[in-house]
Amino acid sequence: MRIAIVGAGALGLYYGALLQRGGNDVRFLLRRDYDAIMAGGLRVFSTGGDFHLARVAGFRRPEEIGEVDLVVVGLKAFVNDRYAELVAPLVGRNTLILTLQNGLGNEEGLAALFGPDRIFGGVAFLCSNRGVPGEVHHLGAGRILLGALCSEKMAEAEMIATVFRSAGIDCSAVSDLRKARWEKLVWNIPFNGICALTGRTVADVLSSESGSRLARNLMAEVIAAANAQGLSEPLAADFAARMITFSAGLGPYRPSMMIDREEGRPLELEAIFAIPLERGAMKGVPMPCVETLAGLLGLAVAVAP
Repeated sequence: MRIAIVGAGALGLYYGALLQRGGNDVRFLLRRDYDAIMAGGLRVFSTGGDFHLARVAGFRRPEEIGEVDLVVVGLKAFVNDRYAELVAPLVGRNTLILTLQNGLGNEEGLAALFGPDRIFGGVAFLCSNRGVPGEVHHLGAGRILLGALCSEKMAEAEMIATVFRSAGIDCSAVSDLRKARWEKLVWNIPFNGICALTGRTVADVLSSESGSRLARNLMAEVIAAANAQGLSEPLAADFAARMITFSAGLGPYRPSMMIDREEGRPLELEAIFAIPLERGAMKGVPMPCVETLAGLLGLAVAVAP
């Protein structure tokens, strides 16, 4: 399959590398890593085994890539206003678009530009960070749940999942994409938020009584909002406990929002906080802890030197 990776950060580089190693024609839209990858290829350091792609098809502009079968969008959600610029040159009559971005609202943004029938969303439970240019570090996990924006497109979602599985990626197609999105928010809101605000790792948060309690309270609010959204089935009563157990195994992990703040980049506050808060409010579900955390993050960014 001819695949374009738009948003070649830690997520895009890792999954793109696996897809290329799996025999697909993968084309990366690169910025920071372009010179290093063109000179020395792409190196993946992974808990599942390190590997090196000596030759990588890297491009600076989407027009140079041309039309593909599948566009994988790994952009930060705060640059969604660039969808038309970065994705449109890659889209032909039969092109499918899969967003692996965090938060809510990404599929709808793409559908407004390219039509809902070709839009798919994936939730990646992945721990990865970028290294020096030309390197990506996979620290654990990597499972993807993906679904179609339009329910009648499940056959295409299954086909995409098969391509990913053939490349060694744990990937399943799900019928309820909204549920998968909210499940990821149960992790993203507390840990991206607390770690970005405090500068503490996931292990630090869980080792602190107050941090662990806050994470659990945030999870409870997100689950309550999720279960008011008309999902195919509610999030299970033990889902928060399972997320805590999963998180405890990550050790001193630095979530992406924490890294973004440390490096002076914008934060994905709208997709991860504002839209979920809005959808919770529409269903009459109060989320005071989530609202406070979002407000503190907004203040911290606004007054940053």
